[in-house]
Amino acid sequence: MNYFAHALPYLSDPYFLAGTAVPDWLSVADRSVRVRKRLIDSYLSRFKSSELAEDDPEQQYQAIARGTRQHLEDDDWFHRLPSFVEISTQLGRDFRTAIGPDDGFRAGFLGHIVTEMLLDRTLIQQVPQLLERYYQVLSELNYERIEQGVNKVATNATDRLAPLLPRFLKERFLQDYLDLEKMLFRLNQVMRRVKLPVLPDYIVEVLESSSQIIEERHTELLPASVLKVIQKKKEIS
Repeated sequence: MNYFAHALPYLSDPYFLAGTAVPDWLSVADRSVRVRKRLIDSYLSRFKSSELAEDDPEQQYQAIARGTRQHLEDDDWFHRLPSFVEISTQLGRDFRTAIGPDDGFRAGFLGHIVTEMLLDRTLIQQVPQLLERYYQVLSELNYERIEQGVNKVATNATDRLAPLLPRFLKERFLQDYLDLEKMLFRLNQVMRRVKLPVLPDYIVEVLESSSQIIEERHTELLPASVLKVIQKKKEIS
């Protein structure tokens, strides 16, 4: 799962929503920092929300921690799905055919990450108005407070997260997923970040065929909480 799929059920809980993006933000801002369930649970066990004043920052720190834990739990569930294994493997084979048989690692990585990116693309196509709400909610948060909350449950402290968040909101790269050429540009940013060779322009053709697979089977890749949001929004519309 990627940013939007993680976030959709939590648009009314701002700092929890931010927490669902934390592991992905850290992979961009500071790859030396990790968040772990055991650290999150240890932190949360020290407090009871009922004991905290309404304006206590700990309320927000705990929401961030719970959102981060939700992301980790979502990923554990998602990566074990037979459908995810099947689809990401199929996409990996398609990328391997396109870029050559001697590039197995890159193709496998692409099968995994493109499945997640295209799943977000499909969701954005279905509920574009909720993408606007997602960015609006994040724009109203205190970025220093998010960083402080993350440092309470991370393997080591970072001072690189808060500066990333205005850039994340300004670039709005999730919107680019709707245009496959722009999506390829974003995908190549990831490739550079993980020090893998960038992809040629003709890979857009693989993205097109892959997007059709994800569109046809996306409900197999989503938890009930996300499917419920999508269905509710369609009924209202």
